[in-house]
Amino acid sequence: MVKPTPPQDEPEETFFLPDLCARQPVFFLVLIAELFAVVIVLIESSLVQYDWMKLGLVSLFVQWVALSSAALLCQMRDFLRKLRPARAVAISYLLIPVNTWVVSVISQWVFFPPPDASAVSVLYSAVVLTNVAIAAIVGGLVIRYFYLQAMLIARRQSELLHRIQALQSRIRPHFLFNSMNILASLIETDPRTAETVVEDLSALFRASLNHMGNQVPIEEEFELCRKYLNIEKLRLGKRLQVSWEIRSVPKQVNIPLLTLQPLLENALLHGVQPVPKGGLVEIFAGYAHGVFELTITNPFEPGLHTGASEGNHMALENTRNRLAALYGERAKLTGYPEGGRYITRLSYPYPLKATP
Repeated sequence: MVKPTPPQDEPEETFFLPDLCARQPVFFLVLIAELFAVVIVLIESSLVQYDWMKLGLVSLFVQWVALSSAALLCQMRDFLRKLRPARAVAISYLLIPVNTWVVSVISQWVFFPPPDASAVSVLYSAVVLTNVAIAAIVGGLVIRYFYLQAMLIARRQSELLHRIQALQSRIRPHFLFNSMNILASLIETDPRTAETVVEDLSALFRASLNHMGNQVPIEEEFELCRKYLNIEKLRLGKRLQVSWEIRSVPKQVNIPLLTLQPLLENALLHGVQPVPKGGLVEIFAGYAHGVFELTITNPFEPGLHTGASEGNHMALENTRNRLAALYGERAKLTGYPEGGRYITRLSYPYPLKATP
């Protein structure tokens, strides 16, 4: 029996403060800070007589404040994550004007020292207080933007989980009814086979009720598919032939639970079952350059497949949406008839983590 696997690779809890140590946030922070410096100088001078010298000084100060605030928030991010959201937001917001106050005092004392002023007068000078007020306003807008963005991401993640739940493959009723009929016929004639069918069927239903969006090792998904095919072989007999070919798929590769089973069910329902003599279902799996690829082929005779095209497209669309929700645009799933066979190709990126 296949044991339930705990959830893996789940998205971490959404936190309002982004990782300000990452390259992309720092780049955008520097860009926004420079644009802010340009606007400040433009307001005080004019477009025709733009004060480039002042722009250099203002840029130096603004970038100093922005990057030092980002560094402090980056270092405090793990600590802030442990606090209640309201307290974390308050501390993050207060850090910006406090840091601006410190930077303003240092810049005034080092670059523009007053000839006979005391340290207290520098601390509460008009320039310093103006800088702190501007930082408080801008910092409030930035923190508010981060918070709203985090709420939007949290809402999208919630909708994503609901969408995955809606697209989670479930055992179709006709398969359950067929399995029950098989059990009824085997209980008296072949009790051991009937017991195996019960175990395989329970493993499939346990998987269908498992954590939505859970990713499992690829071999576990293959084992579930083998259990499903074993049950179907009892119904279809010699009409169903299966060929597996798995090439160099690392054990670390994961796959969304019950992704392959509905594709195989689709291949049997619309490929093997309508053909009187049955046919061969071929399963090829491989891994190369950080991408997992799988191909399923089954018989395809258009004249015998009433509604097969619609059924194929529906199953493909549901699985395609699940893959796109987890792996993004690089996940691909296509299906098309070719030379009397229906070919289903699936691929998605799954880079392996380096082992220490």
